[in-house]
Amino acid sequence: MGVGASNVMDRMAASVGELTAVEPAFQAVSDVPNGGVLLALPALLAVGLLHQAHKYFQLPKGYYGLESLFLMLAFLALARLPSLEQLRYCAPGEWGKLLGLDRIPEVRTLRNKIALLSEQQQASSWSAELCAQWMGEDPDKAAVLYVDGHVRVYHGHQTPLPRHYVARQKLCLRATTDYWVNAMDGQPFFVLNQAVDPGMLQVLEHEIVPRLEKEIPNQPTAEQLEADAKLHRFSLVFDREGYSPEFLRTMKNKRIACQTYHKYPEEDWSQEEFFACQVPLSSGACVEMDLAERGTFLGGKVWVREIRKRTETGHQTSVLSSDYRSEPGPVAAAMFARWSQENFFRYMREHYGLDRLVDYALEEIPDTTQVVNPAYRRLDGQVRSKRGHLTRKLAAFSAMGLKGEIEPKKVAAFEQKKAELQEQIEGLTEELDELKNQRKAVQHHVTIAELPEEERFKQLSTQSKHLIDTIKMVAYRAETAMAQMAREKMHREDDARSLLRALYNTEADLLPDENAGTLTVRVHHQANRCADEVIRHLCTELNQTETIFPGTTFRLVYALVSD
Repeated sequence: MGVGASNVMDRMAASVGELTAVEPAFQAVSDVPNGGVLLALPALLAVGLLHQAHKYFQLPKGYYGLESLFLMLAFLALARLPSLEQLRYCAPGEWGKLLGLDRIPEVRTLRNKIALLSEQQQASSWSAELCAQWMGEDPDKAAVLYVDGHVRVYHGHQTPLPRHYVARQKLCLRATTDYWVNAMDGQPFFVLNQAVDPGMLQVLEHEIVPRLEKEIPNQPTAEQLEADAKLHRFSLVFDREGYSPEFLRTMKNKRIACQTYHKYPEEDWSQEEFFACQVPLSSGACVEMDLAERGTFLGGKVWVREIRKRTETGHQTSVLSSDYRSEPGPVAAAMFARWSQENFFRYMREHYGLDRLVDYALEEIPDTTQVVNPAYRRLDGQVRSKRGHLTRKLAAFSAMGLKGEIEPKKVAAFEQKKAELQEQIEGLTEELDELKNQRKAVQHHVTIAELPEEERFKQLSTQSKHLIDTIKMVAYRAETAMAQMAREKMHREDDARSLLRALYNTEADLLPDENAGTLTVRVHHQANRCADEVIRHLCTELNQTETIFPGTTFRLVYALVSD
């Protein structure tokens, strides 16, 4: 039965195939660890944790049902368990009490359940369903989207993944790239995994934009677009990696506005061109910026707006935009608020284990997938190294000169040294030209099938990672909703998430009442009175939702122990 298993009859029925899934049954218990995580249940359900789950996923007959499994994974994410392996060191019976079960499954059983769900190849479809729900609930947030790639480093040794530059570590490491699409406040909509990263421009044009064209609600009709030449369907905001005049022109023809930083800005503009502008932020606050605007014919291919922000030190940051309708303030706000997506990455890595592997399975990459030719990469590295060496020699040659009193001996030594340096430069130039010719003769890209056997690699498992990442997105959105609710009673709004993390790890009493049809969750006190007042406010707001615990008839009632 396992440690902590007490529901003998239902487990026996499940073992012989007579039980589809056990029904949650709560008992009156006190001081349940992590009981405060139950306060997140209304938000999890509202965000869509169980929305259409049975449509896309099915589990065979057994003790643990789909709803209990999804709730447990979301609770574990909110309670900041970094990996499934950590459950080996947790009391299974205590976690089971939060789900109305005698105990949660062992790690091995849990991995098997996740593997069964992943094999159904429905994680992407379920994620797309949730994305459509989130966009439909708030179409304004879907009108301006941030797109950025997140490099997920792989430290294992099962397969030699391609190397990517990791900016946060300033190293080239074996990794895979995930492209995230987020709202202006940082909340995620969906993610695309790229085992072989073709670059942001390729992913945008061939995968992200076609999907957004179908899924973003309330887009202008063809008649409206034809009547107003400046009207656009939606806006995409990305960093310098997506800078391309050709791409901006392509998106302009599709009536999609794009914003990015100018990769090659010219000289600074005069101070007289800048004007003070009140810029509204997505948080509701308003800040003042010194802005200036010009029209720019970018790369001789497309006319765009160039908006510059001037700091107090005089530094100018150039932004390019093909949004021809909005005022400079909102355009600048959308560009300079990209930190919200970077904060999302950092927060998810630190608190939700975004970069952790779910399993150690590998998947084959289609033979037709193109990758950089390893021979080309090696030659390109030699060219870069040789070019750097030559550049340093040229700089040294240019800096050479006679100082002080000129004597015949000094002149002779100077001429000899300069001649030796000239000879080295000529030798390096010849070697560089030879390497360039060799690189030119080698094919830049080859297919996986054309790679030498020792250079081939596989991709990390994507279905299980996509499933868990989607549940983590739901958990993050639920936490965000609760943080917004908590800020209504907080003087220091930045502490809202810290308070919620403490709440999710707080003990609670569970008191079911069969006659009243309620399940009371009494949360223990926090460290100070101010935190308790915020939690009272949360309990009041959550009680108004009249949430029913999934699989039961119990209505959840939240309170502090003393209330």
